[in-house]
Amino acid sequence: MRRRRTAPPTDLAEAPLLALTGGPAPGDADEVPPPRAGAPAPPSYLADHRKRLRGRFLRAGATALEDYELLELVLFRAIPRRDVKPLARALLDAFGDFNHAISAPAARLAEVPGVGEAVICELKIVEAAAHRLAQARVLGAEVLSSWDALMSYCKTSMAHRDTEQFRVLYLDRKNVLIADEAQARGTVDHVPVYPREVVKRALELGASALILVHNHPSGDPAPSQADISMTQRVADAAEALGIVLHDHVIVGKERDTSFRSAGLL
Repeated sequence: MRRRRTAPPTDLAEAPLLALTGGPAPGDADEVPPPRAGAPAPPSYLADHRKRLRGRFLRAGATALEDYELLELVLFRAIPRRDVKPLARALLDAFGDFNHAISAPAARLAEVPGVGEAVICELKIVEAAAHRLAQARVLGAEVLSSWDALMSYCKTSMAHRDTEQFRVLYLDRKNVLIADEAQARGTVDHVPVYPREVVKRALELGASALILVHNHPSGDPAPSQADISMTQRVADAAEALGIVLHDHVIVGKERDTSFRSAGLL
């Protein structure tokens, strides 16, 4: 007899909520088989604790919960019959806060005792949902009048990475964001950038303007001399083809640096 699977939520906005509250999801029966007949049920205090924590989240939102409690909510679905508070606290000890925990590379997450494939999957689902929601607020928007939303998206995508990433935001003649593409990934302190490729891609997309964005894993968004030189080369290549470079933003852990505002562009 073929087992019937639960259909995925039809509303995209439901997905992050299900991930946090530990609700049912497609494939759960495969990932976590039900207890065998006669196997002891989870202690009632665990079920009560989970019910109370979900209730607080649904009534008061994420601001009413500590970081370890938010992590517990994510872990409920990955580990349905054990106390996950110790693992939530271990993740915070390893990565510092909720944001760093969900955005940590899978290989580093796997180094934390108790973290397996199911836990990594749940954390990465939450991270992906955060990125999608932030991107939805800026894609197709006039970015110069939605600068705060754009910077929020960039921080969500890049601020907690442990290696450098270089992204180009391509804009049309009305400064509407038409594409956001990662051009290169690098090491902890360097990422290779090729101005000719940046401009070539702008022509392919029919873009009229660019915004460059990259992160500094050190957390300090101060531009290096290499950053300044590379930005000028991109600006020169773009100008030769009638493309405007609006800005280059370096994203740090707590703040960012705009080349335009700093007088570097």
